[in-house]
Amino acid sequence: MSASRSGDKHLSDALVVVEDLHVTLGGQPILRGLYARIAQGKITALIGLNGSGKTTFLRALLGEVPYTGTIEYHCGHDHSRRQPRHIGYVPQRLLFDTGLPLTVRELVGLATQKKPVFLGFGRQARRNAEQLLERVWAEHLLDRPVACLSGGELQRVLLGLALEPAPELLLLDEPAAGIDFKQQGDFYGLLDRINRETGVTVLLVSHDLSIVTHHAHHVLCLKSGRIECEGSPQTILSGEMISRIFGEDKALYTHEAHKHTTPPNA
Repeated sequence: MSASRSGDKHLSDALVVVEDLHVTLGGQPILRGLYARIAQGKITALIGLNGSGKTTFLRALLGEVPYTGTIEYHCGHDHSRRQPRHIGYVPQRLLFDTGLPLTVRELVGLATQKKPVFLGFGRQARRNAEQLLERVWAEHLLDRPVACLSGGELQRVLLGLALEPAPELLLLDEPAAGIDFKQQGDFYGLLDRINRETGVTVLLVSHDLSIVTHHAHHVLCLKSGRIECEGSPQTILSGEMISRIFGEDKALYTHEAHKHTTPPNA
């Protein structure tokens, strides 16, 4: 990713403003006075060690955990709406019964169709499913059993579902963890294209600093439930900052799959 990809001036246009966010679960404080701004229309990466509170932060944005403090949205062209119409979410993995004879088309129908799937798919429903997966270059998977999908194929389908209806905020929690480097590169290249073409605001959790370097506009570093530092990837992913967040033995390296990924703004 070129240096022109980054820059902090966009932070004045925040879709989400978080102030003094506290979350306690099972009697244990997880988030401890977190302050953050999620820039509108940009890809923000959230990094930190396991247990630092990254997934809990996403769950707070989704309204899935109780919290104190404020989460304020500035939605719409005039930033007047205080809640987004839709938040898309792609989890690290989807747990389901692999014994279920469910095709991708039926999975999409369950998520998007009002009438029960056992009543079948009308022409419009079939076309909607095709259009949904065309966005993520996965229409060829429609009649594939979900249980037979590779990790990368499943995450691509989940990304398609997260984009319906069109979200203003897209949350991704290690969405490509456990899939091979080539599929990771394809997945994040697709995410770049979607961000570029639709302007959707993205908050991405990743442990892979190479992904962050190539695909993020801005980086938030979470440590012990607080934002320890933030800035452009070029500023944050330096030796000093990496040691500060991850420890002195952490090194930044680049996977081959990401070396050849076209920068999103290219």
